[in-house]
Amino acid sequence: MHRYSLQLTWTGNLGQGTADYRSYSRDYSVSCDDKPVLFGSSDPSFRGDPKRWNPEELLLASITACHKLWYLHLCADAGIVVTDYVDTASATMERGNDGVTRITSVELRPVVTVAAGHDRELALALHGRANDECFIANSVRFPITHQPQIVGWE
Repeated sequence: MHRYSLQLTWTGNLGQGTADYRSYSRDYSVSCDDKPVLFGSSDPSFRGDPKRWNPEELLLASITACHKLWYLHLCADAGIVVTDYVDTASATMERGNDGVTRITSVELRPVVTVAAGHDRELALALHGRANDECFIANSVRFPITHQPQIVGWE
């Protein structure tokens, strides 16, 4: 078992607290041990600060990072040398027929550079295994799809 803890502090009291929907800022900070403070807000569509991370972006970042970490681990175990990895991921959030708004899907689009002479098909297949192993992917109820590209092989 692993446990994680952090402190989230709402920093958006503009003097009236939550007297009404427009009377407060959605800003917050997240701190954890000796790590840099993360500054967040809500999505600008919900009166948030566009210069701060919103929860939806943080969820997408967690999924993307977890997938990458597992993928690199699996490549190292398989003897595939990865020299670069960039993922341009996206998430879709929608209001369902039940009236509840939720993230409904995530698409990862990693572009992976591997050293010459490595197995391209195995490098592609390991994305599926990385998804199966990713702790964050195993914790959500929506599909996570992959459109990987492997570049740099000969």
